[in-house]
Amino acid sequence: MFNAKVLADSTNTCDNRLTTMELTFPRCVLAEFNTHRMFSRNAASSRAIPVEKMIQQVETNPFIPLHWGKAQKGMQAYEQFTGADANECVDRWLTARDYALGAAEGMLDQGLHKQIVNRILEPWMWCTVIVTGNEGAWNNFFALRCHHEAEPHIQKIAGMAREVRSQSTPQKLSAGQWHLPLIGFEGDELLSEEDKVKVSVGRCARVSYLTMHGKRDVQADIGLHDRLLASKHFSPFEHVARSVHYSGPEFEANFGQGWVQYRKTLRGEYQNE
Repeated sequence: MFNAKVLADSTNTCDNRLTTMELTFPRCVLAEFNTHRMFSRNAASSRAIPVEKMIQQVETNPFIPLHWGKAQKGMQAYEQFTGADANECVDRWLTARDYALGAAEGMLDQGLHKQIVNRILEPWMWCTVIVTGNEGAWNNFFALRCHHEAEPHIQKIAGMAREVRSQSTPQKLSAGQWHLPLIGFEGDELLSEEDKVKVSVGRCARVSYLTMHGKRDVQADIGLHDRLLASKHFSPFEHVARSVHYSGPEFEANFGQGWVQYRKTLRGEYQNE
């Protein structure tokens, strides 16, 4: 279930590279991933995904640790259980999963909301994240998380992300052109520039409830953009940026020179009251 793919890769007039990726990794390392504050990101939400869908996912494709480290002092577990001992670890892990599934089903029958029920399934969940960063953000992430002392599961997804990014050739954007993740599907070429921007935002936002794959509905994506704008839910607007000769720090946000982040052009994007 680990997966890494490039959604958009661009350089601007200042040769400042911006890469948007879709990463799938265990939900349990999301907190560590989120410590990398130079990234813009949207992640599948335990509050948004229906309980029935989560139960099915945890039943059929649970996260099972790849590394069964033996107890020792410190943050790293250098020695692992192997063979029959590792198989016993897997059995115990899945037994705990089964208890959690039973509890979740009981809570669902009781009528509890998904924002509560899904929490007890999180140790076995996978998480899909759309993440955008410039060269410095990605290089810092790789330096820290591809290191041999990093937690094994975030180390794995970091290595996969580094590999696919190294194989990607960024598109050179002229001034005025847009970095647009998830644009390029059949029919997208018929959209106006304004609608491409809106559709990109809508598709990035759908990762929260895992509906961005499969059949695509342009009008639904535009409508989602407009609803997010009206409700001041601005994080999905961060993945879209326009290449310019000079932007100024008030528009660059975390992307750096030569980018105008779409979010920073919106009235009221920062709530301080």
